[in-house]
Amino acid sequence: MFYGNINSEFFEEQAAVLPGPLKEALHYLKGMDLAGHETGAFPIEIGGVPMILQVMDLETSPRDTHDPEIHRKYIDLQLFVSGGPEVSTFFVDQGKETVKDSQLDTPRDILFYKNRPETGDIEGRVVMLPGSYAVYFPWDVHIPGQCGGEGPKGYRKIVLKVPMEACLGA
Repeated sequence: MFYGNINSEFFEEQAAVLPGPLKEALHYLKGMDLAGHETGAFPIEIGGVPMILQVMDLETSPRDTHDPEIHRKYIDLQLFVSGGPEVSTFFVDQGKETVKDSQLDTPRDILFYKNRPETGDIEGRVVMLPGSYAVYFPWDVHIPGQCGGEGPKGYRKIVLKVPMEACLGA
């Protein structure tokens, strides 16, 4: 998992340590009209790499309403645009979780684990504010969309699905 902010004075250094396709994806997101883009899922190509852009308007909700998720073919680059804040927690997949719903063999490339309260003891936590981004690799179980202490809030998030295969050796 990698976390940063596109408005940080260290953005270029943050992006520089990532594989080329992720670096280009971050720069693409930083340069786009985040607030004005229509919602939905869009196939795009960045630097010759096909990716999937998802623009979503959502509402945060309590942790216990979210199942942990993971992806295998794609790296999730999540950029928080506005609203919220959104709390996102994560932990390393050690192969001990129970599968609730697997859609890994579909274009969604998503697997949900059963929600277990005891994972709270091992979850890291980031608070997503405007400009914040989180990069979740295939071994990073993540639970996005949680509300902070102030209850549910509306927010806009962009998720860019970057093929893991394109980043290997990049």
